[in-house]
Amino acid sequence: MKTVLVLPGSYWQLELVCRIRETGNRVLVVDPHTDAPCVVASDGNLVADIFDSERVTEYARANKIDAVMSDQCDIAMPVIAALGEKLGLHALSRETAKLFTSKFMMREFCREHGLKFPEYRLCRTLRDVTDFLHELGRPIIIKPLDSNASHGVFRVSSDSEASAHFEETMSFSRYDKCIVAERFIEGTEFTVDGVKTPSAHYTLAISEKEHYRHNINIANQLLFSHYSNTYDYEALKRANDAFIMQSGLVFGFTHSEYKYEDGDFYLIETAARGGGNMISSLITQYLSGYDTYKYLIDCSLGNIHDEDFSVRDSFRERAAVLKFFGTPGNGGIVRNIRGLDFLEGEPDVKHFMLNFKAGDVIGECVSDSARIGFYVACSESMEKLKDVIRKVDANFRIELEEEKQI
Repeated sequence: MKTVLVLPGSYWQLELVCRIRETGNRVLVVDPHTDAPCVVASDGNLVADIFDSERVTEYARANKIDAVMSDQCDIAMPVIAALGEKLGLHALSRETAKLFTSKFMMREFCREHGLKFPEYRLCRTLRDVTDFLHELGRPIIIKPLDSNASHGVFRVSSDSEASAHFEETMSFSRYDKCIVAERFIEGTEFTVDGVKTPSAHYTLAISEKEHYRHNINIANQLLFSHYSNTYDYEALKRANDAFIMQSGLVFGFTHSEYKYEDGDFYLIETAARGGGNMISSLITQYLSGYDTYKYLIDCSLGNIHDEDFSVRDSFRERAAVLKFFGTPGNGGIVRNIRGLDFLEGEPDVKHFMLNFKAGDVIGECVSDSARIGFYVACSESMEKLKDVIRKVDANFRIELEEEKQI
């Protein structure tokens, strides 16, 4: 039996914690919340912020950990890299972690390696942002340097909009107080999820994204399939592979976002972890048919090896959706939730979650992490999946108390 440290202990790490225990290993968790989901499922825990380097390192040494892991969590990757270096564990390097969390470094990497990227600028002041906006002469996106979950991401078209959002965007940059401004690309957005082995990168799932009308930076649907009649997914895979294979990542999951414009795919951002909201723990494993968590655990414990994760022909028709629920109208007090029995009884709905209950006040989301809930459906064909989506739309309803709307 070996000891694996997982951080943080959020809900999105729960499947990983359970899989580690199923392989016969001991799991410890670091999280500031004593009731965090992974704490209950673990063999022990440290109540601390994962950025409390001294306490986390002391805890890891005292328990003689054999591996440190995380999934679906961008902000944990630099911590894992630093701890892995200190304790001689098998983890991504500090430089690789920086590349996969710093949006500016991603842009510079694309420039150096001849990959597609939108015009961009590193900005430390509001004047830097407005100067770039004027020089470009078209809308831009401003983003924190190294945040996640769409916190502080805004489309900006004027000096007044830049001024209104600059401080909030800057507040979410964690390691260096600067932001990235880049040209806004109007095209369709995609996610690409894969697994990196020492000698190859395999794409396990591609999604075409849709977004909320009230905020075009927040996705409300990711529709996954292995092919498209409209877009060249093979070209998208090649573009993504070109980045990953030159990144220095030895093994691990990858989650990348691209936008399509004039026949080319432009990198928006990429991460050395699995996609959130159960993309890596459920969707990619269903679409590919592989136990990718077992591979990640094996490599983290030192058994770094190659495996063939090519999608088999028998799985190529499979499709999945990650669908986020919308808030009726402008929001209000929830009177009733209809259709839960349908979600629970539909075999292709593999998981759903509501972040509210009757009596709660809900409004339009302001970031990825503020969405009110979601469901994941997986089907053997796109035709079957779209039928499931139609049925969910017809059966699931959030009813508000009209007289108390906000």
